[in-house]
Amino acid sequence: MMDNLNKIAIIGGTGKVGRRIAVKALENGYQVRMLVRTPKKLSLNDDRIEIVEGAVQNREDIQKLLKDCQIVINTFGQPLKEKPIYSSVTKTIIEIMAELQIERYIGVTGGSLTISNDKKSLINRLGAKLFENFYSDMMIDKKKEWDFLNSNEQIKKWTLIRLPFVTDQEDIGYIKENLTDLPGIKITNGDIGTFIINQIEDSKYIQKAPFISN
Repeated sequence: MMDNLNKIAIIGGTGKVGRRIAVKALENGYQVRMLVRTPKKLSLNDDRIEIVEGAVQNREDIQKLLKDCQIVINTFGQPLKEKPIYSSVTKTIIEIMAELQIERYIGVTGGSLTISNDKKSLINRLGAKLFENFYSDMMIDKKKEWDFLNSNEQIKKWTLIRLPFVTDQEDIGYIKENLTDLPGIKITNGDIGTFIINQIEDSKYIQKAPFISN
């Protein structure tokens, strides 16, 4: 495949989901740049991936990552015991995207996030409630992230994808999609990578938060 002139900036590229997205992006001819805190610990070795050493908390590192990119994919994750910074990281990314006139943003979050117009099944409502009880700070911050995206006036071409439990394996090859309820309990990171790369040019879920699963 001929090289795609578009360059993708990936935040969280060393994680379970981010690694697969990087591979799928390269397979589809995109250029890839990743923000990595400790490059020597990077398990994904590919000379085609441009590495920016830095941290998501550092605005200058995000600016360096995003410069000359056309798409931003955010799969940032952090240990549950840490103070959640998802909303602040997303806010910084969107602000810098606006400064650099980058239009397309794709992020991921958990299927436990509940927003208006959801019609979750009883079991999924109970699961979401458990997350709210046991990980209250994280869920408050995840909701804050959604509220910011949904109300921001800077970047309109955004999508936030809600995920169930993620398994580390190649594509199964089919993906269930739903806007109001989680359609399954798990999904492979291979299928997530495929789905996200397909969303770059697809307007179906612009300004929406679809659930996906296998």
